[in-house]
Amino acid sequence: MNHRDMFYAFFRVGMLGFGGGPAAIPIVEKEIVEKYKQMEQKEFGDMLAIANTLPGPIATKLAGYIGYRLLGTAGMINALIASVFPTVLLMILLLVTLSSFRDYAWVEGMTRGVMPVVTVLLGVLTWGFFAKSKQDLGWLYALILLGGSVLVIQGFGLHPAVLIAALILFVFMKRERPKAGEAG
Repeated sequence: MNHRDMFYAFFRVGMLGFGGGPAAIPIVEKEIVEKYKQMEQKEFGDMLAIANTLPGPIATKLAGYIGYRLLGTAGMINALIASVFPTVLLMILLLVTLSSFRDYAWVEGMTRGVMPVVTVLLGVLTWGFFAKSKQDLGWLYALILLGGSVLVIQGFGLHPAVLIAALILFVFMKRERPKAGEAG
């Protein structure tokens, strides 16, 4: 991937990611994993989990990490500018234009029409991660992990970042231990 491709990829994310960072996640995944094939799905999922634990907007965290990983500091700056520029430009144009039209029903309807699209995009992304978990762990463990996560987050009020960090630590510790009879 070169700087031009990086800019175009994240510019498209910035232009099409209407609805905030969560709406941009499937678009980033489509660009980086599927179109440019710069990352495997598992690596993208791991990176997304880590990025979700950090403060700030998810779209810029993804752009910064991917840009840095693929093209160094210049790539990070390129990806960040490309992902933020459309938003800044559109905000200026929309604020000037829509402020005079905000009371019209079609503007309100257009805004409400975007929500189902974002919901479907997030659902497709979630199903893809769940299917990958099923493939790696099997249905039983994937369902246990899903149910346990919902229970811990909703039932006990644990912040998702703490749960993600704990699961990453658990997986890391499990993979690092040598099995009986193996040389350490």
